[in-house]
Amino acid sequence: MPEVTEDIQIEDKQRAAQLVEACDKIKGQIGRIVVGQDEVIEQLLIAILARGHCLLEGVPGLAKTLMVRSIAEAMHLSFHRIQFTPDLMPADITGTDIIQENKETGHRDLVFDKGPIFTQMLLADEINRTPPKTQAALLEAMQEHEVSVGGTTYQLDEPFFVLATQNPIEQEGTYPLPEAQRDRFLFNVIVDYPNRDQESEIIDRTTSTMMADIEAVVTGEEIIQCQKTVRLVPLPDHVKQFVLDLVRSARPGEGDVAGWVKEMIDWGPGPRACQQLVLASKSRALMHGRYHVTLDDVLALAHPVLRHRLVPTFNAESEGVSVDDLITRLIEEIPETSKQIL
Repeated sequence: MPEVTEDIQIEDKQRAAQLVEACDKIKGQIGRIVVGQDEVIEQLLIAILARGHCLLEGVPGLAKTLMVRSIAEAMHLSFHRIQFTPDLMPADITGTDIIQENKETGHRDLVFDKGPIFTQMLLADEINRTPPKTQAALLEAMQEHEVSVGGTTYQLDEPFFVLATQNPIEQEGTYPLPEAQRDRFLFNVIVDYPNRDQESEIIDRTTSTMMADIEAVVTGEEIIQCQKTVRLVPLPDHVKQFVLDLVRSARPGEGDVAGWVKEMIDWGPGPRACQQLVLASKSRALMHGRYHVTLDDVLALAHPVLRHRLVPTFNAESEGVSVDDLITRLIEEIPETSKQIL
């Protein structure tokens, strides 16, 4: 038995090395098209490796669509984009049964016409522009990777990812995502403005004859293998305890939480936050060439994992305290015994 264990460990480390190489290739291809946004791209790749979905927030014109399309091309995945609008119906996303006549027999049969959700990478653009009924059409697909229409269940192609965007400005006439659906997203990623040098390069690339194409450097099957490798990464007990301390300290209903938590946080994250923070940390560890999770991985991803799972109170909002401020304070106040190697 010990010899078998050793062989499995060597094989896993080889897969981990292949994962690092694949991610480097993907980043190289995306860098030919997208300027900057390195942290956002890394978080998107981490989410994909953890088999999660992402919610991106940023003002228009920050290359969110271009970024997602570039990742799909580099991974050789099918890609669809849905522009969410107030009049969009669930059937416009999932598809619907239509009557089709068989020219040979003359019989009419119901045939399922697949909607744009039948893809491997779906960009749900401005998801908060459509009513909850249509937003909910994504729920089953995001959780179960399948779609049920007319009593029949259809499996989606693997790997399957939903990358949804929200515009943080101009909130009039929008429909905020319900908490249950926000919780289905692994990350809430903030896409910020480029710095001056990056913006200068953007001007050069987009106002001249400079052109670049993206080559597919990995396949969907390779991504699925990478996802399996992520789950094999060991989780040290002190890191698990840190994750538990962090998530549980954000729940105002817990008896031993700090007083300010009850004043500033209305609702805290559920157990899915622990699960996804651990999976994301495992993905990050592998991407950085390590075969074990450290507290640095957890700290680097705590904000994108938790920022859409905390609901601040009216007091916090009136005092101008952001969700990121709350998460930072939670991290700082975890007992030093849980942060022994920081």
